[in-house]
Amino acid sequence: MFGVTTSDDYRPVAWMGRYPVDVTTMLVGVHVACAILTAILVAFRADLILAWLQFDSAAVLRSGQVWRLFTYAFVHEPRTLLWFAVEMYFLFVFGREVERFIGRNAYIALYAVLLIAPTIVLTAWGLWQPSALAGSPALHFGIFVAFATIYPRVELFLRIMAKWIALILAGVYTFQLLAYHAWTELAVVWTSIGAAFLFIELRGAGPELVWWSDLKARFGPKPKFHVVQKARPRSGSGRTESDDVYASIDPILDKISKFGIGSLTANERRQLDRERERLLKKSE
Repeated sequence: MFGVTTSDDYRPVAWMGRYPVDVTTMLVGVHVACAILTAILVAFRADLILAWLQFDSAAVLRSGQVWRLFTYAFVHEPRTLLWFAVEMYFLFVFGREVERFIGRNAYIALYAVLLIAPTIVLTAWGLWQPSALAGSPALHFGIFVAFATIYPRVELFLRIMAKWIALILAGVYTFQLLAYHAWTELAVVWTSIGAAFLFIELRGAGPELVWWSDLKARFGPKPKFHVVQKARPRSGSGRTESDDVYASIDPILDKISKFGIGSLTANERRQLDRERERLLKKSE
């Protein structure tokens, strides 16, 4: 089921011979390069530079050092490089699937949201208590949450579905931070989880949620009904207009039955709505 492309704008950024280079591959390359540079700076005792890149709510609020809202995620401490390798594996494997499903532009927007949302929360937190942050574990865990939202029933490790793996990891992460009263890190983790889930869900790529559909139906615009004359089939033709309608949406219905309604692109959703309105008018 991996490799499903439902976006109109999915395409590689560049090509290396026959191999496509997507946004995820470029992000992995940037993070690896930053990790190597960080290790070199620490080895030569020039790590004072890193202090200017880590997030510090006091520096943002008092000195206006807004670059810290973004650069913190590219500071990887050498003592955490083993976890960093696992983190990059998660990003490469699952990030590519998310990018392929929602498209390049939406994927860049998702990554930007996961990058800045935690620091926005911590900046507001800093009005009461100073906070600091470096590294990107929560950011890339958010990418996995996005994957699990798109493919909740895909079986991964030990044939456990992706949604359960995401919930188990979130629970372990949460209890670990609770045990040490790491409230800042806990806020970052759950901000990333919530941002990833809501981003995918608001784009209609996640599983259908009854409460969310009811909420949109309650506050959304009410459909307008118009009385029209029932169309008659044209003489001399073996096919009726209804046959044409069903033939035009058959591929879309097949796609829904295989991958769910969340797999439809914006153009396919509009076509489905148009044909549904035509059928409703013909049945009146």
